[in-house]
Amino acid sequence: MKHFKIGIFAGDGIGPEIMREGCRVLELVGTRNNVNFELVEGAFGAHAYFSEGDCFPEATKAICDSADAILKGPIGLSHEESKKIPVDQQPERGALLPMRRRLNTYANFRPVYLPKSLAHFSPLKPEVIGEGIDMIMVRELVGGLYFGKKEVGVNADGKRYVVEALEYDEDQIRNILVEAFKISQRRKKVLHNIHKSNVLKSSVLWNEIVEEVKVDYPDVEVRHMLVDAAATALCLNPTQFDVMVMENMFGDILSDQGGGILGSLGLMPSACIGPDRAYYEPSHGSAPDIAGQNIANPYSMIGSVAMMLEYSFDMTAEANNIWHALQAVFDDGYSTADLSKPGAGVNMIATNEFGDKVLEKLAAMPVV
Repeated sequence: MKHFKIGIFAGDGIGPEIMREGCRVLELVGTRNNVNFELVEGAFGAHAYFSEGDCFPEATKAICDSADAILKGPIGLSHEESKKIPVDQQPERGALLPMRRRLNTYANFRPVYLPKSLAHFSPLKPEVIGEGIDMIMVRELVGGLYFGKKEVGVNADGKRYVVEALEYDEDQIRNILVEAFKISQRRKKVLHNIHKSNVLKSSVLWNEIVEEVKVDYPDVEVRHMLVDAAATALCLNPTQFDVMVMENMFGDILSDQGGGILGSLGLMPSACIGPDRAYYEPSHGSAPDIAGQNIANPYSMIGSVAMMLEYSFDMTAEANNIWHALQAVFDDGYSTADLSKPGAGVNMIATNEFGDKVLEKLAAMPVV
């Protein structure tokens, strides 16, 4: 029997609710495939700060170092609640970025998927969605503005100032580009390179490395697009995209826009891959306004489980089964209140009920 140790970091807000459904799916997958998933819980995020005085406790770091993969829930609080935590210790700065640095999870994959049958979720017109949206955004995750040098102070004129540096070296850029080219080879062989080289020198270097790397992937067509133009194109003609690659902050913003064109970030799981370990997480926030109400859709968490099975455990067939199970629940006309408004013509069910239906669909599928 295969054995995998998985760090379980439920996070804040709706995190524990959707994490429960993800773990239920893992338990079923283990039973179906004769695999032992050892789930080890760790405190992470705002609740960890209030209970242990640290958003990223030492015990959780130890789990990161020993786990085969990590499943993480959303973190963070409302703006007012966040003020109760010192700025440099707030969950994103005090836990998320340090974990990315610790694991060197430089490659972030975020699928943006909406079949024609679910076009009603999207705010875009049906004729814009066409036969459906199916792309993957590849984001560099451990460089750029978020990880560059930072300085805060008062200048000679008595004015408060801040400096945050956007830093990349050629190896960081090349690493993420190689991942993007590889994915493009497996898909439609069209790679959109998103940059801002008309303003940023970092993008000039980025594009130079693109030209160097693409020599090794002659079957992949590279299309260059400025980031602001890409933001517009995602709304006007999203079906032109298959694989998009970009630096850290561009990826942060555009992938959230990807959730917007789907109708919700609740439909966007993600994978964060490093050379030795990876973590998987929903792309959305912790939604503290609906926490504890059992109405958050677990799609993004269960989808993250599917990505973990594929990327970390080489269980692609079972990952595909999970995707089909999720799709089948929507196709049967079920949704949760966070994704669908009253009168949308769908049957509203709770978080755990959506999980029940996914488990029912998955259990009925043959093991490949």
